[in-house]
Amino acid sequence: MKFRSIFFLLVSLAIVSCTGQTSKNIQTIEAKDFAEKINTTQNPQILDVRTPEEFTEGHIDNAANVNWLGHRFVVEAGKFDKTKPVFVYCKSGGRSKKATEKLQELGFKNIYELEGGFMKWSAEGLNKSTD
Repeated sequence: MKFRSIFFLLVSLAIVSCTGQTSKNIQTIEAKDFAEKINTTQNPQILDVRTPEEFTEGHIDNAANVNWLGHRFVVEAGKFDKTKPVFVYCKSGGRSKKATEKLQELGFKNIYELEGGFMKWSAEGLNKSTD
């Protein structure tokens, strides 16, 4: 009985400590705040982690297409300045979540993720480019 109580306590502690951790390097922010941060950042690094096909259908102005699903993501993302803020988005948020975690592993210090992705950006009527 004593073993069960201790085991339960340890498992509970492990679960709580793992789920309670958040990254101080990654901030997920709403579309309007994301746009404002981009506009107030000098030479912002904007990474669109969607496929090239999705990118050509429309993207945030001055974004670079670094395909999360491509085999060169780490190499291409590594070309960006890790000490400057980086703004990351995908279509709805799934790929960008994984991409921001990888960017943090690569040493990026200040990462902003667009909550709801490009779908939310478009729904808010914010600027986009199709060049």
